[in-house]
Amino acid sequence: MTEPMDMEMVAMQVILAGGNARSEGRDALKAAKEGRFDEADERLAQGEAELARAHDIQTGLIQQEAAGNEIPVRLLMVHAQDHYMSSMSELYLVRELVDLYRKLGK
Repeated sequence: MTEPMDMEMVAMQVILAGGNARSEGRDALKAAKEGRFDEADERLAQGEAELARAHDIQTGLIQQEAAGNEIPVRLLMVHAQDHYMSSMSELYLVRELVDLYRKLGK
């Protein structure tokens, strides 16, 4: 991220990745409830990949700020960070529930 950043676009990318992670988690939970654990695992992996994408964006911003570049923080970025963190928590809980469904199914 050496060129000037469009912070609204960066925030929207974080929001999109968080939303995608959340959707994958919900699909994973539905699959687990129906006993389709391979699909649930695939959905969780996709959700984790989306979270990793959001994390990479966040890390890039932190590195830019650490390098002395001012990163403007606006409400949209605060919302993006909140969206990312809540998606992270939700995906963690979904993984626990999928594991529980797996144990109950045995």
